[in-house]
This record gives sequence, structure tokens and C-alpha cells, in this order.
Amino acid sequence: MPDCRIRRMQLSDLDEVMVIEESTFARPWPRSSYEHELTANPAARYLVAEVNGHVAGFAGAWLIIDESHITNIAVEESQRGQGIGRRLTAALLQYVSNLGAAYVTLEVRQSNQPAISLYTSLGFITVGRRKKYYEDNGEDALIMVCDQLPAVEDDFEEEETLHTEV
Repeated sequence: MPDCRIRRMQLSDLDEVMVIEESTFARPWPRSSYEHELTANPAARYLVAEVNGHVAGFAGAWLIIDESHITNIAVEESQRGQGIGRRLTAALLQYVSNLGAAYVTLEVRQSNQPAISLYTSLGFITVGRRKKYYEDNGEDALIMVCDQLPAVEDDFEEEETLHTEV
């Protein structure tokens, strides 16, 4: 596996994120959606995998009370198969656990066997199907859930979630 650092996504990452987004997804999100997620959506958390100072992948989730929903995970095509997606997904699961999630949901194309295998290996189970979920080809999505999240890290702190006594 390449030397990979996982960190919070920043607005300055969006040029590289958009290259990965547009080459990965049939219906990519516009840049403005990521800008909104990073600056105006208090439920959103996004991570990037950085390899040699370059964004090689990203992952995001929404967290509302104790439920988290993975919005997207993508790895640059030339970096796939090297464990970056696993590291990103595991880091995202740790992150949302630290923030209070009790379980995580996601949708995945029924034909995306590499992603399904990854999610299954991290404790996700298939609980349903969304018929004709993907607009580009009418493919079904599998609904997967994981309630076996990592233990909360005792030393976890995040500036926007810290509370001070008054």
C-alpha cells in the first residue's frame, strides 16, 4: 500500500476531488455541491486520502443524531486496488463513530462487486434494494447497513463539535 494520509477535506482539495468525481461517477456531483457540503452543511463530514501530497481518493458522510449515511467514496483509477478505499472507509467509520453514530447506511450499485466486498468485509450487511435507483442506466442499488462501528476514541476532538461550559 502506498504511503497514505487521511485528513479532513478542504476547499483547496476540490480541483483534485472533482477530477476523481467526474471520472468515477456516471452522474457526478457538481463542484457547488461539495462547496456547500464543506461550508454550509453541519451534518456533512468529508475526508481525503493523500498520497505524496496528491488527493488520491475521498469519502463523505452525513451524520444526524445517531445515524450516519455515506454519501460517496471514490478512489482515483490509477490508485485502485491498493487499499486506499479500505483505509478511507475505515477512517470514515471511525470518524462518524467518534461523532456519535450508532450505525451507518449506504447505497451501492448491485453490479459494483469490489465495493460490495469491501463494505461486507468492514461489517456492512445488505438489508434491501432500491429498484432502478441509478438514473443513468436504471440499475438497482443495494441498501447496506453497518452497526458494528469502532469504539469511540477517547482523545477525539473536533473544533466544531466541542462544547464549553458557560
